[in-house]
Amino acid sequence: MTKLVILDRDGVINEDSDQYIRSEEEWLPIPGSIEAIARLSSKGYSVVVATNQSGLARGYFTLKELDAMHDKLTRLVKAQGGHVDGIYYCPHGPDDHCQCRKPKTGLIDQIFTDYGANPAETWVIGDSLRDLQAGVTSGCKVALVLTGKGLKTQAKLIEHPEELSGTREVPVHNNLNSFVEELLSEGF
Repeated sequence: MTKLVILDRDGVINEDSDQYIRSEEEWLPIPGSIEAIARLSSKGYSVVVATNQSGLARGYFTLKELDAMHDKLTRLVKAQGGHVDGIYYCPHGPDDHCQCRKPKTGLIDQIFTDYGANPAETWVIGDSLRDLQAGVTSGCKVALVLTGKGLKTQAKLIEHPEELSGTREVPVHNNLNSFVEELLSEGF
């Protein structure tokens, strides 16, 4: 059975911006995130990215620019001795009513089709409520990182825990590196 970890991109792997990450130059990894991905993959985990990229629909960047950002991610992980197994993105805007924009589960459903992993044994790591909701709806384990929008999301969940109804307590980590440290040391 595939050991799978699904990561959101902006705010989990790289720095986020309310003005959108629009180019390879603006795509800056959060300290420790590249090494964390490399460690996961070296320990036999399939690491897949699932990211909303409405900047495409809004015209903020092109598919070529998005590909360059993803190429940078994969090059950096490879330089650390790891690999990213796949990058799935939703190119739609919030008003397009697609099935792939998180919190909908289309991206995660496609990942399960492609990787044959068990949702109950899969982690979805995100910094936003929509990341966690997509994971919970898909039957995955979820963890929140406090980078990106994570602090705002944590405050929302404290105020409105019903937003993730049906889940036990959501593990909270300072960053992706902290999550990976715990996963690999304790196998939670």
